[in-house]
Amino acid sequence: MRKRGTGKRTGLAIALILMVLPLAACGSEAGRGGSDGSGADGAIRVVTTIAQIAEPISVIGGDRVHVESLMGPGVDPHLYQASQGDIRKLERADIIFWNGLHLEANMLRAFEEIGRSRPVLAVGEAIPEDRLLTDETGAVDPHVWFDIDLWKIALEASVEKLKELSPDDAEWFEANKREYFAKLDGLKEEAIGWMSSIPKERRVLVTAHDAFGYFGRMLDLEVVGLQGLSTEDEIGLSDIERTIDLLVERRVPAVFVESSINPKSIEAVIEGAKQRGVDVKLGGELFSDAMGDVGTEEGTYIGMYRHNVRTIHQALAGEE
Repeated sequence: MRKRGTGKRTGLAIALILMVLPLAACGSEAGRGGSDGSGADGAIRVVTTIAQIAEPISVIGGDRVHVESLMGPGVDPHLYQASQGDIRKLERADIIFWNGLHLEANMLRAFEEIGRSRPVLAVGEAIPEDRLLTDETGAVDPHVWFDIDLWKIALEASVEKLKELSPDDAEWFEANKREYFAKLDGLKEEAIGWMSSIPKERRVLVTAHDAFGYFGRMLDLEVVGLQGLSTEDEIGLSDIERTIDLLVERRVPAVFVESSINPKSIEAVIEGAKQRGVDVKLGGELFSDAMGDVGTEEGTYIGMYRHNVRTIHQALAGEE
């Protein structure tokens, strides 16, 4: 895998943010009651990078928070660059939550600057290092939301920050968090049940990039990603050939595309296996770096997770 870094694309995003930040520091303070109406009712204005943070926090915070996510359905956080609209949202925020662990690679310096004037939390970095996965180069896998227990740690850190901002609402946040975490515990139990019913030899999850490591570790699946941990990593012919070899040797019945990743590489793998006499089907679309549309079941963290589990089960267990 090539070295991961912010690259030339980062410079433009940082320059744009740093141009606007001095204006934000002079013209507003992190606090409640924005001129645009958000937060005017006393709600804490929360801005997140990814919906996997935003949606659970909106559930836990209820009407005590106003949550916006910078990245919507189909957006790849590995490649994302902030727009001027994003900067305005960040300027108005009381608190900002991002995943960290190098997921939002092009926004690292921006959050360092913004963190000088308001609370900014990389929620994934609240997770103990010894529970994080790394690749062969030592790079940390940032897709921690796929381990439900780890994501509870990240959300717990977020809730504690909300309590600090609004001590009067601390009991409210705590009660809602416990109720939501009970649902996550139920989701984990459900997921383990679905995956354990797949025959052991068929528990091989092949996807476009290596986003499902935590998912596989928690649910006892072997995970194969054509790309590395970041979608900035290039897919070579050798990656495709190696994956085809695995499909042929192991007789893997299905592979999966991801909602935020170009499907061409997976299509090439299916075609390559077919040329070698193995019929591998497209098992369906999974949500990896982005969730589904707002207002749909897949637009919630629990619904997104459940969709992935059931899609994988249906394809690998041989159900029609």
